[in-house]
Amino acid sequence: MTDHVTHDKRSQIMASVGTENTGPELTVRSALHRLGFRFRLHRKDLPGSPDLVFPKLGKVVFVNGCFWHGHRCRYGRLPKSRVEYWRRKIETNKERDRRVKGELRKLGWKAIVVWQCQLRRDPKKAIATLAEALMS
Repeated sequence: MTDHVTHDKRSQIMASVGTENTGPELTVRSALHRLGFRFRLHRKDLPGSPDLVFPKLGKVVFVNGCFWHGHRCRYGRLPKSRVEYWRRKIETNKERDRRVKGELRKLGWKAIVVWQCQLRRDPKKAIATLAEALMS
């Protein structure tokens, strides 16, 4: 199956995808703030620059997009074009995620991942599960 947009247009679309302040991240931040949690954002001094950092709890949260981080759900499927390129790209991202979690663990932090599909499927449950993980 061929792409329905030109190579240049696809490149422009992909370049516009942000890494901070995404919709799912804003959903998590807003909900946790309403629950009384206070946190720091995107601390560059920590491995992986976590989306949310809870210094008093010793925990960090990554809000991962299913496609970009290779989640095994319907949103994490590879495109039908340039399959090898995307497979390598996603595998590199997954390896970096594993390395970053290990580095954080060595520094005494616990990393928690919230997936985009969890927030889409049942946002209240996803936030409740995250809040429980933060308090445990």
